[in-house]
Amino acid sequence: MATTQAQIAPTVTAVASPARRRLRRWVRSRNLLLGLGIMLVLVLIAAFAPLLTPYQPQEQNYDITLQSPSLQHPFGTDNFGRDILTRVIYGARIDLRVGVIAVIAPLIIGLLLGCAAGYFGGFIDTIVMRCLDVVQAFPFIVIVVAIVAVLGPGLNNMFIAVALTAWIVYARLIRGEILAVKHKEYVDAARLVGMTDLRIIWRYVLPNVITSSIVYAMADIALYIGLAAALSYLGLGAKPPEPEWGAMITEGQAYITTAWWMSVFPGLAMVITGIGLSLIGDGLADVLRPGG
Repeated sequence: MATTQAQIAPTVTAVASPARRRLRRWVRSRNLLLGLGIMLVLVLIAAFAPLLTPYQPQEQNYDITLQSPSLQHPFGTDNFGRDILTRVIYGARIDLRVGVIAVIAPLIIGLLLGCAAGYFGGFIDTIVMRCLDVVQAFPFIVIVVAIVAVLGPGLNNMFIAVALTAWIVYARLIRGEILAVKHKEYVDAARLVGMTDLRIIWRYVLPNVITSSIVYAMADIALYIGLAAALSYLGLGAKPPEPEWGAMITEGQAYITTAWWMSVFPGLAMVITGIGLSLIGDGLADVLRPGG
């Protein structure tokens, strides 16, 4: 019995070691943990906004207009007497939602088209790549602004514009990864046992090539938050009195020399969010790297 246990122990250890190593990589990734911590705090702030401030984001009080930061109003007030801290907190609800929703459609479209082009090749690959070249011929921000200008201002139209243009990055990433793995032994073995192409893609190909797209999506969330702010600045995004960070920065532009806090604090919120998402992306790239 002792001999049998001694023989089994190394086997159990060998099986468990890869899982332990992956867990250690996740725990030891300072960038990932710090980024997750920052984003967790922001999500909790957005979720419990009514409990964190006694004011309402659109509550006006003309007796306290343009007050500088104080104990009663830590971020000051704007030209309508609205509490800036309250508006920044409620703005997190809008901007985090904008970033997450905006990245979903391009990611899904890019994954589908990239998988089809990379795995099947031939005519499908040609069509997808020509469509990709046409979209890529125009600068991203220019074509998004043009689409939103045609459809009309608003964040919903921004989602449509992003979905029509941003998929090309994910399609190119996935296509390149699939070209590198579709002739691997495990894919050939799956074909030999009679699996359908869709099942092979779903079970064996996609899980091995999706890492780069997930990492890139983290950076894209921050990009789309900035894009929403840019569109608000141009009058094509969220409209006042919505407490969207970009709209708040635009409102504060006219008072930048006399009431700097109107633009600075929502700008800092955007910067902190971008840092958190970038750290998560860097951490994911490290812990999901094969062979580490």
